[in-house]
Amino acid sequence: MATSLAPSPGNPPSRRNFYVGAIYAIGAWISASLGLPAIAYLFLPPKAVKPDEWIEIGDADSLSRDAPTEMTFRRNRVDGWKVISERGTAWLVRSASNEIVAFGPQCTHLGCAYHWDEGRDRFVCPCHNSVFDMGGKVTAGPAPRPLDRYDLKVESGRLKLGQLRHSGDAKA
Repeated sequence: MATSLAPSPGNPPSRRNFYVGAIYAIGAWISASLGLPAIAYLFLPPKAVKPDEWIEIGDADSLSRDAPTEMTFRRNRVDGWKVISERGTAWLVRSASNEIVAFGPQCTHLGCAYHWDEGRDRFVCPCHNSVFDMGGKVTAGPAPRPLDRYDLKVESGRLKLGQLRHSGDAKA
């Protein structure tokens, strides 16, 4: 006579049936805990890109019209699970029409640091002799394009720096 593993109505389940059910429940729990994150990774879109961060770097009234000003700032960058605080610089120029422009600190030729030469009224890269005017345009040297610019806005007299935008214009 064959015995059935299913409990008969009114009788409690056997020990064997209890263990089989527990093993299936543990297997289902492990499968769900491993499978659901994998399914979410494959089918859900990645996190939305955070909006551009604006960093306050100083007072707009502190800029003079006759010479560029180098300003330093700190920006937090997320690298995986670490948050890194980086120091950066920008060259700010106030034009005669009171427009303010912020240039990135690297030459567009090979990324060397340039400086403002007061005697020549030009930005000069000492490594490869690239020369830029106060508007960031190439006037001499091997640099292929004008200086890169930061997004910049003025709120309540305070300067706020955004993302660095690469200039796309080639040297004429």
